[in-house]
Amino acid sequence: MSEPQPSAATTKQVMVRCPSCSETVPYRTDNPYRPFCSKGCKAIDLGAWASEQFRVEVKPKTEDFPDID
Repeated sequence: MSEPQPSAATTKQVMVRCPSCSETVPYRTDNPYRPFCSKGCKAIDLGAWASEQFRVEVKPKTEDFPDID
């Protein structure tokens, strides 16, 4: 015998804060912009990465540089 599925009314909705505008929105798999609230906020974030406002700093390793004679 299978267990009954929870109804939409009893399913707890996970809320997240949009990384761009800080608006609280439901985190749903049918939102193509998640974790962002909209296409605009997703584009703003992508633009910040593209313009290097956001970046992941990495210290280069010595083996990343060829020996120069």
